[in-house]
Amino acid sequence: MSMATRSLRLLTLGGVAVTLALAGCTDDGDAARGGTYTTAMLQAGVLQPADIGSTWKRPEQTPPPSSIMQLCPGAAARPPIPGSPAVVTGVLADEGDKGAQAFEQIGLLYKDAPAMEKAFTSLQDTMEACPPTASRSAGPAKESSEAGYTESITIDPLVSGGWKGFVTQRHKIYEPTYPGSADVAVAVVGQGNAIILTSYAVYWVGEHSTGPEFRTDWNRITGTVLSRVDAKRSK
Repeated sequence: MSMATRSLRLLTLGGVAVTLALAGCTDDGDAARGGTYTTAMLQAGVLQPADIGSTWKRPEQTPPPSSIMQLCPGAAARPPIPGSPAVVTGVLADEGDKGAQAFEQIGLLYKDAPAMEKAFTSLQDTMEACPPTASRSAGPAKESSEAGYTESITIDPLVSGGWKGFVTQRHKIYEPTYPGSADVAVAVVGQGNAIILTSYAVYWVGEHSTGPEFRTDWNRITGTVLSRVDAKRSK
């Protein structure tokens, strides 16, 4: 198993902010905000491999449905799903010898808007408690071990139409013995009785600096999810 593949599986199983607008979505005004979503609407936003690229596939191993994506840097655990929502999930991956990518999405459907707001507040509390940086020494020399690294995080508010929330972006640099880097963007947005979370992770083998394409890609992919959910709702 390649280092890229091992790191991908570990990533997916694990200043003044600037408000961002997601590509693929527009603001339709206050009249379009809030409201009630259904499981079918959230399911309409689940992306298929072909929606992202020809080399993407559904991985054999998927994260447990009882937890959400890791929000904080370092070896932080995946937080449990807050409350008792209906859950819609999807996981895709693109693995290679020179790098790997992963996309995970989770839709949480609550009984009403107050239940959603309570759940969203708990996720926001977890995010606000994240340390700005974290580092870890290399583990035992086993196939499942990750190389030592230093990881930093930035947090921005996120707005797309009626969807509002935040995005955490983590940048990880591995120790020189196993040169490589990783970037992970986790978006958390809520509206009405629904919360949508997406995680886009990229791992590069060797030296690599994060370019604008990473932000463009997660922006586009997450925007596609939200626009499909809202398109289903408008029918």
